[in-house]
Amino acid sequence: MHPLLTLILAASIHPPNAATPYRQPQLAADQGQVVLTFGAEKSTYFASSADQGKTFSKPVKVADAGALALGRHRGPRATILKDAILVSAVVGAKVSTGEHAHGLPEAGDLTLWRSVDHGKSWSHQGVVNDAPGSAREGFHSIALDAQGNLTATWLDLRTGKTQIYAARSSDGGRTWSKNTQIYSSPSGSTCECCGPSVVTGAGETWIMFRNALNGSRDMYLTRSAAGGSFSVPQKSGTGTGTWKINACPMDGGGLVVDRGQPVAAWRRDKDVFLARSGQPEMRLGEGHDVALARTPKGVYVAWTGAQGLEILKPGAAKAEILSPTGTFVNLAALPGGSLLAAWEQEGVIHTANVAP
Repeated sequence: MHPLLTLILAASIHPPNAATPYRQPQLAADQGQVVLTFGAEKSTYFASSADQGKTFSKPVKVADAGALALGRHRGPRATILKDAILVSAVVGAKVSTGEHAHGLPEAGDLTLWRSVDHGKSWSHQGVVNDAPGSAREGFHSIALDAQGNLTATWLDLRTGKTQIYAARSSDGGRTWSKNTQIYSSPSGSTCECCGPSVVTGAGETWIMFRNALNGSRDMYLTRSAAGGSFSVPQKSGTGTGTWKINACPMDGGGLVVDRGQPVAAWRRDKDVFLARSGQPEMRLGEGHDVALARTPKGVYVAWTGAQGLEILKPGAAKAEILSPTGTFVNLAALPGGSLLAAWEQEGVIHTANVAP
């Protein structure tokens, strides 16, 4: 049995109505700020911390929508700029009523809101996808590079098949480039319900996604240097393992840059694996819904395991229990070098500082 981690509980954010649970927390920390965004039914919320994640402000509603893509790693994301905070989410005018709708928008767009007063008020910024309704599956990721450029990636359905698209912004998200197809699987579609990840570091941008190729659902990586075109995607890790499954796992992965190279973690069947660039993947244990963060100490990995939320610290031989009953953990490296975790637990958002 894994030991229970000693935590400094920072905050528990309760919804005003238990019938409308708070879901899918996402942390961001940059520019001396620590922020949190999450969803509840058709609304997007934001909270901030003035004390390095020890406490959080009362949630502010960013926006309401006819339909908000939420659940299974969908939901809002926060990006901290030098002069503003962006919150992004996939929203639409009405909820889909089709087969396997899952409460998703009938036609969803990757939409942005901007705050210039540290999250007290929000204004609609615009839409990233240039084919209306094409982001309706609800999965997206946004990364900021050292020069202030943004890259967004998402699952796109403009052709009727799931493809990986991306766009760039050099003006803080006010305008976006023409959407670019990063990858179209020879099998016709990438994995339909597994979220992509994008990160930047050492002058490069990396995108990871789950492919659907020759009957396998494995994670693939593609890179772009200095804002150029993306490379031909390659399977993450150098091992021979693959996941033969004729269904979507609804589980993406985690991706960070460490010492100039990507570090990826993902689920394959019942297990979680970690892989550094050019190295064989390493099995971490049974589990799913993995998250990564990099601090000066190294890379932290957290996931939902058989005993609850587990976290593996840099250099540790064994994972510890973060929460016995939490789900959908998210991690963020704090400006001071420590780590903050957030997760769902019975409709409440919990956050905690993790000791090195």
